[in-house]
Amino acid sequence: MNTNSPEPEEKGFFEKVKDTIEHLWEGTKDTAEEVKDKAADTIETIKDKVTAEKKTVARKTASAKKTVSAKAATATQKTKKAVANVMAKADTEAKKVTTKAKKETTEIKAKAADKAKTLTAKAKTATLAKKATAAKTPAAKKKAAAAK
Repeated sequence: MNTNSPEPEEKGFFEKVKDTIEHLWEGTKDTAEEVKDKAADTIETIKDKVTAEKKTVARKTASAKKTVSAKAATATQKTKKAVANVMAKADTEAKKVTTKAKKETTEIKAKAADKAKTLTAKAKTATLAKKATAAKTPAAKKKAAAAK
């Protein structure tokens, strides 16, 4: 019994299962490596896009900050001008009102002084007239003598 036979030796069931598993394992390893490479490439691509977007956003943010600060400065200047205009108008109106009040006050004082003078003059003439009529009446002469 010769153990060396010219025909190829047939593999057993377990050897066939073992070969199939090895073949599947190799295919799985290759597929896993391909997936890993593709994932790495995809990650790199995403990183590049994100980096570019960050730069764009940073530029846009900087320009937006400049625009906002410029608008704020313009608004501040406009507000200051408006306040200055209102203050100037208020000062002008206050001066007008003050001048008008002073004029009215002097007019009222003059009228009051005139009325006081006329009333004083009337009172003096009335007093003199009463004294004159009192001096003419005999009863008044008796009272004046009794008072002395």
